[in-house]
Amino acid sequence: MYKKTLTIITCALLLLTSCTNRISNQNGAVSSTSRIASQVGIDILKKGGNAFDAIVATGFALAVTSPANGNLGGGGFLTARTANGELISLDFREKAPQLSYETMFLDKDGNYVKDLALYSHISSGVPGTVNGLIKIFQDYGSGNFSLEEIISPAINLAEYGFPLEENAAHGFDTNKKYFVQDEGSNLLFVKNINNQVADLQERLNNGEIDQLEYEKMLNNFDEWKTGDIFIQKDLAETLKRISIEGNKGFYSGQTARLIVEEMKKNNGFISFEDLESYESIYRNPVVGTYRGYTIVSMGPPSSGGVLLIQMLNMLENYDLENMQRNSTEFVHLLTEVQRLAYADRAVHLGDPDFWQNPIQMLTSKQYAKERLKLISSSTATASTEIAAGNQLNESMETTHYSVMDKEGNTAGITTTINLSYGNKKIVDGAGFLLNNEMDDFSSKPNVPNAFGLVGGEANAIEPYKRPLSSMSPTLVVDQNGQSILTVGAAGGSRIITAVLQIIISVLDHNLNIQQAMDVGRTHSQWLPDLIFYEKEALTKETIDELEKLNHSFFNYDNFPGNSYLARTHGIQRKNGLFLTGADKRGNQNGNEAITY
Repeated sequence: MYKKTLTIITCALLLLTSCTNRISNQNGAVSSTSRIASQVGIDILKKGGNAFDAIVATGFALAVTSPANGNLGGGGFLTARTANGELISLDFREKAPQLSYETMFLDKDGNYVKDLALYSHISSGVPGTVNGLIKIFQDYGSGNFSLEEIISPAINLAEYGFPLEENAAHGFDTNKKYFVQDEGSNLLFVKNINNQVADLQERLNNGEIDQLEYEKMLNNFDEWKTGDIFIQKDLAETLKRISIEGNKGFYSGQTARLIVEEMKKNNGFISFEDLESYESIYRNPVVGTYRGYTIVSMGPPSSGGVLLIQMLNMLENYDLENMQRNSTEFVHLLTEVQRLAYADRAVHLGDPDFWQNPIQMLTSKQYAKERLKLISSSTATASTEIAAGNQLNESMETTHYSVMDKEGNTAGITTTINLSYGNKKIVDGAGFLLNNEMDDFSSKPNVPNAFGLVGGEANAIEPYKRPLSSMSPTLVVDQNGQSILTVGAAGGSRIITAVLQIIISVLDHNLNIQQAMDVGRTHSQWLPDLIFYEKEALTKETIDELEKLNHSFFNYDNFPGNSYLARTHGIQRKNGLFLTGADKRGNQNGNEAITY
């Protein structure tokens, strides 16, 4: 089953130069954050697989090629539409372990402890990715492949290696100071480590060097370079167990033992019972309309679909087609609409198994018109003056990948381990990173999480509860009942606004999907009271005019780690052709989308 090393490496190298095609006449398309993983999906389509086979194969490949964001240790959501029109929403979001409790990230004085929430083992929720991918494969796959055949390309990539792209090599090195604090991450991500880090750590602990000297000397270690072959033997063995045993290969047996041992060694919460009881859940998709198109997205515990449809409902009352993109008028309106929606998010939304979400209210056209009454064309509304709406009488490091096939099946998946590389901790012997998704809960009312989002009771920590998410895998269906767009994004709280702006650009401004992704973006989220913007999004003149309306700004170029608000991927079907979109943010090549 498993190919020889030389063959795998050669094929992977060839892939780096074979993925520039953007348009296909008839067959299918895959868009993901990795060119190699996208090719895995295309190969499945070529062999007679459908979109669901391809998206699962791509997902397992991404667990190998993109450890920073697409990982076995995380979770996510799928939104899909079959060729016969069936709408699918699958929730495989991480769950809080049984031992979790509401104040677990607070100190004795009630203060939020960032390091506990982001970098400790208790920051990890029970992973759902494996269960979700297997479920969608079993329920909607073509039946032409075994699970072993679907996962085999990922196993080969892990066992024999693949050439690193520039962003991956850079990510390994920039996160070195975190990786060296965990033995498993040391050995996997720090190049040619030998005993260097241990010796250096001992010198730091003994007071021979200070923290600044430590980090400077750490950076003198060998760095990863573009094209270096990255091998993950432990991950390959984990994938082999999954390919043979299915869910049991991850949620029980050897892999489960490795996860639980990792938790016990480091005071984590995940237990055998937590793993064995995990189940992904089919949810009702959130469905709305916008200018005659049908919008299909993910509902709670994702906030993405609800907020997206709510904002589109408000924007539908304006002539955006004749409003210049990123003009003063456009950005002011977009900002006000975003603030209103995110204010509702903080109060109204949570895991539907634990909280009554007023989805019908939030996504109604009537509610949108009521919220619009709060918007002034002449001045910005301070976030402190915006509250969540009342009931009417009627009652981003993450990754997204999409597949369309020639039969009309359309699927989009967004997965995450929360921050880039999750909590930076490898499950020793299993080869994958743990998530830090527990920080997506509201640890304390009105105290922001890592993405600046605040919340309350609806999203408080409880055992077995799924944290609220911003992931927004979304489909657009035209008046003829054809899926014409699938899109999603990575970028925490910026995911929702990025997807919103892609849809507006395609439907209102008549851009193709790649053009829509290339346009500079802005983002607002109620709190903090700022317009976040990419350098190319706003002119100085526009900023000056918006400041006169009492808006304040944050140039995202100044944000540590990256200078973009979100990274989007998707596919558009237009006039019988597949048009793919792969965001160049974070990867200047932008060649991760492939058609055939």
